[in-house]
Parts: sequence; structure tokens; C-alpha cells
Amino acid sequence: MLRVPYDELYGTLLRAMLRLGIAEDRAAECARLFAETTRDGVYTHGLNRFPRFVASVANGSTDVKAEPVKIAGMGALERWDGRRGIGNLNAKTSMQRAIELAKTHGIGGVALSNTNHWMRGGSYGLQAAEQGLFAICWTNTLANLPAWGATTPTIGNNPLVIAVPRAGGHVVLDMATSQFSYGALAGYAKRGQALPVDGGFDLAGNLTRDAAAIEASQRPLPAGYWKGSGLSLVMDMVAAMLSGGLATHQIPLDPTRESGLSQIFLAIDPRSVGDAQEMNQIAEGILESLRNATPADPGKPVRYPGEQTLQLREENMRLGVPVDPEIWEQISGDASAV
Repeated sequence: MLRVPYDELYGTLLRAMLRLGIAEDRAAECARLFAETTRDGVYTHGLNRFPRFVASVANGSTDVKAEPVKIAGMGALERWDGRRGIGNLNAKTSMQRAIELAKTHGIGGVALSNTNHWMRGGSYGLQAAEQGLFAICWTNTLANLPAWGATTPTIGNNPLVIAVPRAGGHVVLDMATSQFSYGALAGYAKRGQALPVDGGFDLAGNLTRDAAAIEASQRPLPAGYWKGSGLSLVMDMVAAMLSGGLATHQIPLDPTRESGLSQIFLAIDPRSVGDAQEMNQIAEGILESLRNATPADPGKPVRYPGEQTLQLREENMRLGVPVDPEIWEQISGDASAV
């Protein structure tokens, strides 16, 4: 395993961003989001996703100079156009606007159309939680997941994020609507490891824990079978309808040209309805109950969503951030290597 100091990771990503023609202040923020994602152990959507981001810039799917603009809205809900700009910067801007609306109205929402892959969705849940707000956000994707009962991909693995602010460490659920995201499948396949539970079907239609076989069949399981399938569908509908943007079936199937996505960002200011200390006590009671559960494996305590992130962050800041040697060599080289 190759580990590099966080500052070196950030600096290398920043230089790569600048080579792509991104303005310095935006390049710094984009590099920070990629670096923090990797630092926090979400390797599939950090550095490992960077080559795909570069490809989307090269083929014109991502316009590095475009910034989102408001096109409609009244009260606590607004519609914005991402103008095919950088996905993580568009998402950060949209969540911040939702936070501003929530501070005024108690709740705020931004429906964003015409944007690109937001990389790590949990970043925007944390963004709200760090300012003391709850967050719910999601995005649609290209069609890469068969609906329950189908054999061909017709729905997206549409990630859903729910964040709860908490003094002792925010609780952040960041989940795809497939049992395993394609990034996770790629990681297991590269390491030659079996999935911990069945993750999809092989080419013969059999349930399997073989990640490579699932990649070949393009038949990952929806999370919760028909439940995840239904959730993906309604998330797609709400995002596309409220933003006026594209639905999953209209998004290009080439992953490097996956563009025009529709996203929803909701923020809730708890100070509009209750006392922050009281809410924190409720959160602590819920988590204490969780910790008291008897673990199936005594060596693996039950965790809340986002708890492992805090542990990995500390470890990676202390020991260095794990990076894929091949990708690291690419982005550490000259612009042509990227």
C-alpha cells in the first residue's frame, strides 16, 4: 500500500486541477473535496475517480469555467441550472444555498439540473451538519442498475445522503440504491476479494459475491431488492421533476460522458423548532441504545453511519493517505500523463 501525506495529496491534486484550466480559487476547492474524500476513506469517489473527471473535461462533458445560476424559485425552494459545470463545486454551492434558505425559513431546498457527478455525496451532508443543520440530498445517475424483476439496467444507483448534526461526531448516511456501488465492486474485484454478502447476479443469472462477475453482467442488486428499486425510481422522479432536468433514462450511458444530472439539496435548521442541547441528548440516547446491541461478531462492534469515517480520517492523517500507485503516478506526472 502506498501512503502519501495529506498535504502532498492536496497539492498534487491542486496542480492537476490548474493544468485543466480551472481558476485558482475553484481549483483549490475542487482539490480539497477530492483530497478530503480520499482522506476519509471513500477511495472510490476520491483520487480513484479523478481520471474519469479528467476524461469528462477532455471530452467536453464538464465545463470547468461554468458556474451554477438560479433560474426560478419562491420562498424556501429554488431551481438552479448547473450549466454542465464541475459536479462537486455545483453541489457545494447548491447545498450552501439550501443552508442559507433554511436559516431564513427553517427549511430550504435547491433543485439542481444540468450538472455533473457530485463525487462523494456525504461531503454535502457534512457541509450542512458542520453548520448545525440536518441535510437530505440525492442525485440521479446514468442507467446502471436493473430494476427489481428486470435483467437490463433501466434505473440509476442514485445515491442518498442524510446527515444529522451531533456534537460528538455527525451521523452521515451516504448510500447508493444498489447493494454495492460500482466503485465498491471495482475495489473488491481489483483486490480479488469476495463481497461480504451477495451483491448481484453473474452472467448465468445466479446470485454471487464475485464482484468481477457482477461487473461483467451489469446486474448489481438493488439495496433491499424491490425496496431499493422503488426508492431509486422515486428519487429520479422527484429530482428531475423539481429541477426541470434530465431523468435517468435520458442521461448518456458512457460513464465518461455522464452529464446533465438532476439533484436535490434539502437543509433543515433545528433551531427553528427546538433546543439544540435537547436534540443532542436525543441523538446520544439513540446511539447509546445502538451501542448496547449484542454484535453478531464480538470483534466487530455495531457502528452508526459515518463512525468509521472519523476513525479512518485520524489514521490517514497520522500514517498518510492510501493511494492507488498507478493513479498516483499518473497525476503526479505532467499534464499529458493526466
